[in-house]
Amino acid sequence: MAVLGGKGSLLLPLLLLLGLLATAFAAAAAEEGDADPLYRSCVEECQRTGALKEDSIIKHCIVPTDDQLADKSWYAHEPLYLQWKEWNCNSECRYHCMMEREEEREELNLGPVKYHGKWPLKRASVFQEPFSAALSALTLLVQFNGWLSFFLLLSYKLPLRPETQATYYEYTGLWHIYGLLAMNSWFWSAIYHSCDTAWTEKLYFSSTAAFLGYSLILAILRASSLRDEASRVMVAAPILAFVTTHILYLNFYDLNKGLNTKVCTVISIAQLLVWALWAAMTRHPSRLKIIFVALGGILSVFLEAQDVPPRWGYVDGHAICLAMAIPMSYLWWSFAKEDAEMRTTAIMKKKR
Repeated sequence: MAVLGGKGSLLLPLLLLLGLLATAFAAAAAEEGDADPLYRSCVEECQRTGALKEDSIIKHCIVPTDDQLADKSWYAHEPLYLQWKEWNCNSECRYHCMMEREEEREELNLGPVKYHGKWPLKRASVFQEPFSAALSALTLLVQFNGWLSFFLLLSYKLPLRPETQATYYEYTGLWHIYGLLAMNSWFWSAIYHSCDTAWTEKLYFSSTAAFLGYSLILAILRASSLRDEASRVMVAAPILAFVTTHILYLNFYDLNKGLNTKVCTVISIAQLLVWALWAAMTRHPSRLKIIFVALGGILSVFLEAQDVPPRWGYVDGHAICLAMAIPMSYLWWSFAKEDAEMRTTAIMKKKR
């Protein structure tokens, strides 16, 4: 990678910036299927009668004839162990009418359209988006394995400071916090894609924003080699304040998905630029891993911006991004471990 030296060191971040700017103009405006008169009439008829065109019955729309109140939430008539899904008459009618309408569109060789801001994805058992939920769970497993191996490396394999028994690596605590936030984010991603409700959506958006915001802090601190607490606080404070305000806004004022997407995209772009610039200018032995992660991040942001419609009823552009996160998470923790080994060796050499 000789191009990483001298003037050529600017090649990667420039390409990264151009790629990210291109995504700003790449988002396709999807047609809203919930404005379709056929879909709307299907939902209205389903809610009124509890029946669909194919003579199937939506049990959530049939009020029990026992002593339960008729105005009680529809999903509250479910057994307790199923109420967490919050599938009710309205949501079931929307889902089944959406699937019926998409089958009709497919017969006419028409592509899928969005309904209520989301692509039509098929369920599997109790899982609302099974493919995305499974990918999120796999990424959670990779994140846990990466964090655990990082912890074991620093605690039991690398030497510790004899006077305090602390690690020599200056960014140990930062990476531990990163690991906890990453696992929390991917946990709620798996839950949200399994069951999309108001509370899972809030937890998913909030945990993702917190994780990305902290990732930007970590990127700046590591790329700038900031080791003293005062400098770290000066960098972290404004970012933490912004992310906290954003999370409070989502939870207590307006759960705006579009706004959250824009905020997370901007934070992701800033983080990628920081790492790309650092990888282009440093001689770190693991810089190629950072470059691959940055390139994967470019593609991920691009796919999110393109808003790729679903294929086979289960896989859309967002699911592809979730799949890309699995190898990227592995490379990320591999870099963290190699960075810890390199910095520990360098510090011990200076002490001799």
